[in-house]
Amino acid sequence: MSLDRHALFWLALTLAGYLFSRLLYRRVRWYGFSPIVFVPLLLFAVAIPLHAHYADYARDTRWLVTLLGPATVAFAIPIWQQRGLLARHWPALLVGMCAGSAVAIGSSWALARALALDGPVALSLVPRSITTPFAMEMSHDLGGVPELTAAFVMITGVFGALAGGVLMKLLHLRSSLARGALLGVGAHGAGTSRAYEFGGEEGSAAGLLMVLTGLFNLLLAPLLALCL
Repeated sequence: MSLDRHALFWLALTLAGYLFSRLLYRRVRWYGFSPIVFVPLLLFAVAIPLHAHYADYARDTRWLVTLLGPATVAFAIPIWQQRGLLARHWPALLVGMCAGSAVAIGSSWALARALALDGPVALSLVPRSITTPFAMEMSHDLGGVPELTAAFVMITGVFGALAGGVLMKLLHLRSSLARGALLGVGAHGAGTSRAYEFGGEEGSAAGLLMVLTGLFNLLLAPLLALCL
């Protein structure tokens, strides 16, 4: 199989898996069939027997990563749409964003130390709790490996979205703003998708906090690089 056929194979598998899981998830509504869970598991199931390397997959599907640029610019839309929510609740949103960022970065660095990770691998883990476009840019600024960071972000989002529903029941959160903030700050894109399943206000709050937290962390990256 030539390099071009390899690239076509992985692109086709990724897109087909996404379209199939999206259709399946809309019918079944089980989180295990959501694209963010189903597609990586499908790719793992195919890549392991073929002894494929992630670097080869990233190279063959690199055009998908370029779409993160327009996606980052599009994040301005939910901020503008939710400007009223931002104006009414900016103190609570600011506190939640700062607290969530501090816990995420601190826990990531502590985890890296506990696992004896150092150098670029440890720095790649630090931005794991913000959405992929911002996380990859922040990883680059810190000296990490953006592609590795993307994998950490995906894992964090999946587990965060799953744990978020459990936490909301345990904490008895009634405010739609609090419920959305929990998922948006803790599980970024996956959490925002999950938040919309609970309600429109939860989804809007999650999307807003996801974007603001990503921007905040990206602006914080130069200072963080000096500290780490």
